[in-house]
Amino acid sequence: MNEQSKAGLLPVKPSDLAKQKENKKLASQSLLEVRSRVHEYRAGDRSHPNTNKLYAELWHLREQMKEAGYIPETRFVLHDIDHESKEEALLAHSERLAIADGLLNSPVRSLIRIIKNLRVCGDCHTAIKVISKIIGRELIIRDAKRFHHFKDGLCFCRDY
Repeated sequence: MNEQSKAGLLPVKPSDLAKQKENKKLASQSLLEVRSRVHEYRAGDRSHPNTNKLYAELWHLREQMKEAGYIPETRFVLHDIDHESKEEALLAHSERLAIADGLLNSPVRSLIRIIKNLRVCGDCHTAIKVISKIIGRELIIRDAKRFHHFKDGLCFCRDY
């Protein structure tokens, strides 16, 4: 397997996505398509070629989110670690990594679409609502159960 296919940078055909769905679900994973290429993210992953830029974008967003009143819901982190580490673990969820990459590599004000193999946790749902308001962009995330359409600080799933 070459480096590009390991990193998930090769275009994915719809039939390939169907095969992936049939496979046993893995750890939290999100897919983002940018410029006709599908990128894959796993929670806490640091193997992406632009890891430093992605996390810098997330840290910048986190500061803006806290100014907007966001408080991380650390109860969604099930590991027995200190509070600060729990906040860092939430920041590294796969959908947030995908959002950061989408912000860095897509045209300003364009829609960002993400496919996630598991359900979006409650903290990520709240965080993405805040992010959509801060950045002024629409985010559509397909998780294991439904589509979440975030716009102007709201999700059209009515926070289900």
